[in-house]
Amino acid sequence: MSENLFKKEWHVSFLTKLQNTLAGFGLAEKIVFAILFITFAVSALFLIKRATEVFLVEIPASGGGLTEGVVGSVGMINPLLAISDADRDLTAVIYSGLLKATSDGALIGDLAKDWVVSEDGLQYTFTLKNALFFHNGAPVTADDVLFTIQKAQDPSLKSPKRANWEGVAVEKMGSNQIRFTLKQPYSSFLENATLGILPKHLWKDIDSEQFSFSQYNVAPVGSGPFEVAAVKKNSGGLPVAYELKAFKKYALGRPLLNKLTFRFFNSEEALLAAFNKGEVESMSAIAPATAKTLKTRNIRVEQTPLPRVFALFFNQNQAPIFANLEVRKALALTVNRSEIVDEVLGGYGTKIIGPLPPGVLTETPTLDNPMATDSAALAESLLTKNGWKKNSEGIFEKKSKKETLTLAFTITTSSAPELKKTAEILKANWAKIGANVSVMVFDPGELNQTIIRPRKYDALLFGEIIGRDPDLFAFWHSSQRNDPGLNIALYANIKADKLLEEARTIAAQNERLQKYAAFSEEIKKDLPAIFLYSPDFMYVLPEKIKGFVFGRLTTPSDRFTGIHRWYTETDKVWKIFSF
Repeated sequence: MSENLFKKEWHVSFLTKLQNTLAGFGLAEKIVFAILFITFAVSALFLIKRATEVFLVEIPASGGGLTEGVVGSVGMINPLLAISDADRDLTAVIYSGLLKATSDGALIGDLAKDWVVSEDGLQYTFTLKNALFFHNGAPVTADDVLFTIQKAQDPSLKSPKRANWEGVAVEKMGSNQIRFTLKQPYSSFLENATLGILPKHLWKDIDSEQFSFSQYNVAPVGSGPFEVAAVKKNSGGLPVAYELKAFKKYALGRPLLNKLTFRFFNSEEALLAAFNKGEVESMSAIAPATAKTLKTRNIRVEQTPLPRVFALFFNQNQAPIFANLEVRKALALTVNRSEIVDEVLGGYGTKIIGPLPPGVLTETPTLDNPMATDSAALAESLLTKNGWKKNSEGIFEKKSKKETLTLAFTITTSSAPELKKTAEILKANWAKIGANVSVMVFDPGELNQTIIRPRKYDALLFGEIIGRDPDLFAFWHSSQRNDPGLNIALYANIKADKLLEEARTIAAQNERLQKYAAFSEEIKKDLPAIFLYSPDFMYVLPEKIKGFVFGRLTTPSDRFTGIHRWYTETDKVWKIFSF
């Protein structure tokens, strides 16, 4: 009590003395005092500012959000069933795998604390981290991993991931440990461990035949960085937007962004309209022409090569004319790849003539000179030498005792603007040599379900996603010709099969690439497809998003690899507390 009284009396006494002193100052003295006081105050503020700059640092903080626009619709937000880019995008942020790829292509533990590979490369043992949870609060255990992999292997499920897990025995070693045993070494096996893990307790009573109809495909529950907060649907009951919130118990730490919203649009035009209105902030997989326009408006457009191979795949089972090698060669001779890359991609892509994206093989095959002066003449000469003649309408025909073949077929492709335009260029190229070509366009979801899976197309203009560690088995091995296999050219070649099988077992990358080079030569000889281009990926992102790194993409959804570290908000802390 006495101490407080002393302080109060001292304070009053000091102020009284200061007032009395100032009262005794003349005008000139008061001016000098004011100048000195202001100088002192400014100096103090400057010193505080410098101390802040020296001793305080800005660090990412929780808060903010992002609204992303996507062309397409969702229906299979499921790591075992996702095929469309829209489904993959949501799967990437909602589910976690045992491992996770970093922006530089390395693999780190996601759900897995550690993993051990046997010396012979046949056994992979994973140990889970402690205190792992799904979004509904249920624990993640080895049972969930076992269930997910066994479902991937189930032939009745027809998962696109099945080929990755064929011949792999999986066993639970404890509540937090699981072991995979391979029949033979598989160089890219660890990539498979990035597969999202399903919660067994929600899926166990759903038959494989009913998997695709489950509500959990549109209301997913995973263990990834974001969980579903709300789903907005249109009058027809179809999802048009997903609102996600940060999952506090995510294995790699709570995401810094509080909220992530996905909105879906039927076309790029509709997406751009929403972007211009400020209804969405980011956009993926936009057309090159759109990217050019946005760059002129000083809008942030990120760009990176995408390991996708776009080609025209021949279905010889449905279109008998493609069983004739001379037809496939003639068509290949007259493809103007330069026109496609320049006019369709705006230069944001690379011409290719093989099944691998650019830069994979050390020696890139030399491209033929497309649409050279004599290319059409060479193609027509090739057809003529093999018994083809033009009819009265200028279309090539080949007559035999049994039938008359006409050089007429349909290109089937997606409604994506670049694919529609590419199809029209191909149609025009081939009209010059006497081919009657039509084009059919489908929405991505319909294209997959009604055209690709049952293999109902003459020629399919489509893209294949090549992994970080290239494995072409699922795309070209003869065992993968039927759904859910991805051999959409229905290609069958004993020598090619052997090369693909051997490549999988070789750990040394140089030796494995030699097998792929030999395989590429087989493809070049047989021409089951005409390879066209490998595109760049464009991503529009607002300046407010920090911490984004493109890195090495396998699929467009890989842009979310480090999304738990994206941020918009910051805090300032003392340097010693920033580590």
